[in-house]
Amino acid sequence: MYLIRRVFKVKPGTHRRAADLAAQIGKIYEDAGQRSPARVYWSGGTVPGPANTVYMDWTDDVIRSPYRSDNVLPDAMRPLAQELRELQEETSIEFYQILPE
Repeated sequence: MYLIRRVFKVKPGTHRRAADLAAQIGKIYEDAGQRSPARVYWSGGTVPGPANTVYMDWTDDVIRSPYRSDNVLPDAMRPLAQELRELQEETSIEFYQILPE
């Protein structure tokens, strides 16, 4: 089992809107059966951590390339992803293996 985390460094003052967009995108992927439920959170502002940083994570049994030939992106997420890109200064993705129970 893997934890997959997207990190979005966003323009100052846009972290709340970016978090809302990330949550909507995660829900669309979940409803399409492509991801487990996503958790979205941020740091900075009223909590310690890097300012203007939004995180979205979910779990999966395997790490899959978004560029695989059988991947179909849900159309509903495209305008949300575009708006999120406009708020971003940079983004990265992290992968962690979860200790089996």
